[in-house]
This record gives sequence, structure tokens and C-alpha cells, in this order.
Amino acid sequence: IDNPTHGNQAYSNLNEGYGKVLRYGAYSEEVLDKLRWINGTLGPVLREALEQSDGLDIRALLAEALHMGDEGHNRNKAGSLLYLKLLSPLIAKVVKDEGVEAEVLQFLGDNALSVLNPVMAACKVMADAAHGVEGSTVVTAMARNGTDFGVRVSGLGDDWFTAPAGIPEGLYFPGFTSEDANADIGDSTITETAGIGGFAMASAPAIVAFVSGTPQDALNTTLEMYEITVAEHEHFTMPPLEFRGTPTGIDIRKVVELGITPRINTGIAHKEPGVGQVGAGLVRPPKEIFEQALFAYAERYQL
Repeated sequence: IDNPTHGNQAYSNLNEGYGKVLRYGAYSEEVLDKLRWINGTLGPVLREALEQSDGLDIRALLAEALHMGDEGHNRNKAGSLLYLKLLSPLIAKVVKDEGVEAEVLQFLGDNALSVLNPVMAACKVMADAAHGVEGSTVVTAMARNGTDFGVRVSGLGDDWFTAPAGIPEGLYFPGFTSEDANADIGDSTITETAGIGGFAMASAPAIVAFVSGTPQDALNTTLEMYEITVAEHEHFTMPPLEFRGTPTGIDIRKVVELGITPRINTGIAHKEPGVGQVGAGLVRPPKEIFEQALFAYAERYQL
């Protein structure tokens, strides 16, 4: 993904879908077969298709999806269909084998997370453009690895501030419970870093059927995030809030002062390797990472 304004780039792999997938720790032959197909068929088709265009405007796609019931992280039903709409004529131009064309279109259409990975890379180029601003207390990256949760801050160089990751609270697939859950994982929190995902849940009341809660909880989550951010997004607006921009730019000072940590919606992985995704829910980063960052900020800038 290119950021033409600031000249930076970011990358992501292609989304495998839900459930038994590598990113959630599954590695069966079924998982490997899908990865081989993504590498050998889907990837080359998408490359050739995109070469027929000037690229896809992911920011514009995401802005439209927020007006159609998505929040850009765990609910991407509208965005993935918009993605398919843009890609379909390009795929039809380059794929001569009708069977392959049908297979690719079916996969993209069936996977409601198809657009998530390009969206994550788009959020990454947005957030990276804000990194390295002298004196800034804005968070420019959040990530988890199943053990730790870390943040990076614009005015603090390449330092990361980490603490143990929490276990999400949410809904589980049939046959699984919170006893099966691993600590929070993944780099998809770059979406919340850029002002969507959990921060835009007001636009996606139906997401509560996936991550738990009520439509009012979704609205309240977004409203709470305005308390700890520095701006309202110019492009990402939410109809339920009179087209107010999403809360954007987590400020470590506000987090520590108010004691409010970011709200993140997330998939839940099984704690045992090989099983995969077992649910989805909500999680907050540990407060101490923001306290660590603020202490480092005070030391760096001699406050």
C-alpha cells in the first residue's frame, strides 16, 4: 500500500478467512493447502488484475464502508464486497480459465475479511506518516503477540513500551469457552491506532453479535475514545453520530490522566497450537505501557 502524500509504504499478506488459519495458530494440511493456493493462484491473479488499474483507493473504500455498517477491523462485510466490486472486472480481464476465475471470485466473496489486510496496511502508512514528530505524545503503533502488548509513540523514536497482554472478553464459537483463550494476539490493532476498528464501533452496531455487548455498548465505546484522542478523522465519519469523524490519535497523556485505555475489538486464538480462532471480543491494553511511555517522554524532554 502506498501513501502518495507522504511517500511511505506498508505491506500485508492476504487474508485466509476465519477459524482454522495460520495467523491463529492452526497448521493442519487443510491450512497449508489454502496457503499454497493463496500463494500459487490468488496472489498472482490479484497482482495481474491490479496491474490493469491505477490501484485501489483503500481510504475511500473504507470511508464508504463506515457508512454501510462496518468499523474496519472485525466487521468488514461491506468493505469486502466493495473490494470485490472493484476487483471483479479487473480479474475478468486477466483470467482466461473460467474455473480459476470462479474460484478466486468465490473466495473473495465468501471471505468477509478479504479487505481487512489491505485496510491494515493502509492504516499502517497513515500511522507511520505521523511517526517521528518531535514532542508528540500520539501513539503510532499498537501490537500484540500472544504474550505482550506494545505501543510506539511518535515523539519517542523506535522505542516500544510493553506489558503482558490481556485475555479478550467476548463470544466463543460452539464448543469453546474462555478457558480455551490465549492472551491477545496480532498486529490488527493498527486499525484502532488509525481511528477505526473499536474506535468506530458506533458505525457498526451489528458487530456486537460477533464480539459481544449491545448496540448501545458499541456507541458508548466510540464516545469514550474521544476522551483520549487528539482529533476527529477528516475522512472516516459515522452516520449514527451525525457524521462526526472517528476519534483519532491516541494521546498517552490523556490515557494516563483519565485512566481510560483504548478499546479494541479482536479475534481470540486458542491457547493450544494447531486449533485456530475460537471466538472474538473486546480487550484493552494494559495501562502500564502508557505510564511507561509517559515516564520516558518526561525523561527525554526533561519535564
